[in-house]
Amino acid sequence: MKKIGFIDYFLDEWHANNYPEWIRQNAEQTGRDIEVAYAWGEIDKPDGLSTDAWCEHYNVKKLSSIEEIVEKSDYIIVLSPDNPEHHERLSRIPLMSGKPVYIDKTFSPDYASGARMFELAERYNTPMFSSSALRFAKEFSDYPNNEVNRDTIEFVATTGGGNFKNYIVHQLEMVVSLMGPGASRVKSLSTNNGKMLVIEYPDGRRASTFLTPATPFQAAIQLKDGTAKFIGQCSDIFPRLTDAMMNFFATGKPAVPKEETLEIMALIEAGHKALAIYDTWIKV
Repeated sequence: MKKIGFIDYFLDEWHANNYPEWIRQNAEQTGRDIEVAYAWGEIDKPDGLSTDAWCEHYNVKKLSSIEEIVEKSDYIIVLSPDNPEHHERLSRIPLMSGKPVYIDKTFSPDYASGARMFELAERYNTPMFSSSALRFAKEFSDYPNNEVNRDTIEFVATTGGGNFKNYIVHQLEMVVSLMGPGASRVKSLSTNNGKMLVIEYPDGRRASTFLTPATPFQAAIQLKDGTAKFIGQCSDIFPRLTDAMMNFFATGKPAVPKEETLEIMALIEAGHKALAIYDTWIKV
């Protein structure tokens, strides 16, 4: 039985509360011999379950340190999805281990810390990747690659809900997975309650993201030949992310290229700057 270890800022959060069951379901469906076995939380969640209570509830063994998680686990998941400012610190020892490490979204609060994490992983030959689940929406895989790709796409427009800090990563993951890295600049055409970014590529391609609290995740894809595709529902995202994660643990091959993950972090950083200066291009 392969053992997964959780490392989190605090464990009583939505991803940590759901990953064990998703991984169990994936193991049943695929015949993989794998489970979430160990966990460590830096603090107890304020007004939530303590680490001890979380471990008891999810039948996971509490360990005493990050070092012990790394020593006993075959694979490591660094969570803290809504507090990416802790990722570089929480992942330092795992990224020196040589064992596959998945780091939850949002990968890093800025480009520089994300680049340092990749550099550390590469120095110690540690396989590592991070992604929003939206990249794995079934609807994206329904389009033939020779029909919808970075050469055929002219414009991508995405929508989604949530607050900008924690949820813009989902729309940018969709944009970059479709259009690739290399965006040159970003501007904001936002209002108080609707956050809209326009993203420009050097070859003239553009994308937009629009975020309001109650908007579903959707994508419109305009192709250069005049045809268009519309994704009105992004489905099956968590089972498909979980499967990608389990494949990564088994093979050590990241499901997302480093260049795309760092591009998304650079776009988030530029997006935050753009929100402060209306209708002004910010270099990526």
